[in-house]
Amino acid sequence: MEDPKSIVRRGYDLVSQVYRRDDADDGLYAEWLDLLERRVESGSSVLDLGCGCGIPVARRLAQRYAVTGVDLSPVQIGRARELVPDATFICVDMTTVQFPDASFGAITCLFALIHLPLAEQPALLRSVRRWLRPGGLFMATVGHRAWTGVEKDWLGVKGGGMWWRHSFVLATPSSRNALAPSLAEHPA
Repeated sequence: MEDPKSIVRRGYDLVSQVYRRDDADDGLYAEWLDLLERRVESGSSVLDLGCGCGIPVARRLAQRYAVTGVDLSPVQIGRARELVPDATFICVDMTTVQFPDASFGAITCLFALIHLPLAEQPALLRSVRRWLRPGGLFMATVGHRAWTGVEKDWLGVKGGGMWWRHSFVLATPSSRNALAPSLAEHPA
């Protein structure tokens, strides 16, 4: 089988415009971003892992924060630079990017962790913990059940394949405390 990250990179390069329109609203992200804005001080540095084209997360957060977006897809990063000129975007694998410890007041990883091979997810989460400032917020989406899948022509785009690896997460108070102390406030 082809390397999953190659499938994801090529897939998002091909489906970028279909996946997210330039003028898309915050949609289901609005509630999550409202929560982040209530908890993270204006002017803080925010990292958006798997930022895609920057819509809607980086676009909204760049109005209040110093946003850095990271994505594997050159097409998505190109669009992000055009659509959200007030943020910084880096085209790199989120598992290899380096930042100094305690660089960010918040880190988002929305619908992106699911594109990483399961074996690489724990190391990324350890990096997230290092990159967060004390009391920082980590916001991520995960699968609701363990599952791996490949789709050949995702979103109806010929050749626009996609790969996912959902892991099942059972968060306990001690695991939430280990990742980010602020997560302990939200019971499982």
